[in-house]
Amino acid sequence: MPLRRLGFMSAALLTAATLTACTTEPVEADDPKPPATTTAPSGAPGGAPDESGLPLADAIKKIPVAEEQRTGYERDAFKHWVDEDGDSCTTRAEVLLAEAVTAPEQGARCTLSGGSWLSYYDEAEVTDARKLDIDHMVPLAEAWDSGAHDWTPERREAYANDLDAERSLVAVTARTNRSKADKDPAAWMPPAQSATCTYLVDWTATKLRWGLSADETEQAALLELAEPCTDSTVEYEPAT
Repeated sequence: MPLRRLGFMSAALLTAATLTACTTEPVEADDPKPPATTTAPSGAPGGAPDESGLPLADAIKKIPVAEEQRTGYERDAFKHWVDEDGDSCTTRAEVLLAEAVTAPEQGARCTLSGGSWLSYYDEAEVTDARKLDIDHMVPLAEAWDSGAHDWTPERREAYANDLDAERSLVAVTARTNRSKADKDPAAWMPPAQSATCTYLVDWTATKLRWGLSADETEQAALLELAEPCTDSTVEYEPAT
């Protein structure tokens, strides 16, 4: 069973207390992750994080800088929303269950009803799961541009369904996800001021976890946006 699923109730209880932890300012429509802290927790099982508590600016500087490559990208190159553990709940449903503030009812074939979520991108409370998308923190197209074009299909599938790191996938309102599309932080940031530092930590942790690069414009934007986030740190576990 994915690690996210095991801890979803405790994570949900922390949401309200931590929503305002960061107060700085701020189509790929992937189908709300509450900002537990501005520290991205390590996600993969077994062992301590490879990097623990790096200051955000230092973590950003660890992302390799390289030109992007979009040639050959197709969304279908990333098989996603699989049922990895065979419990009838796809990746989408697993994220919704893990991030629910109020747990939904779970019916046959993991049909979800009721429940509530907090979309941290826009501080919106959502009570209908159909109004939520599951956003790949680093969009699939951006991942392709940043190194995934050289991956095997199996690794791309693992990336697209990464339940072992809490910050790789996030349940957010459909409108914010579709506004983001496949943009990096140089072109798009969440509209909620409280989301800025959390989002930068989540983005950076995901890029480092998967060994993805950033182009010069992206790195410069990340560093500039991170300047007010002096208390934010990044933890990550490299994906295997």
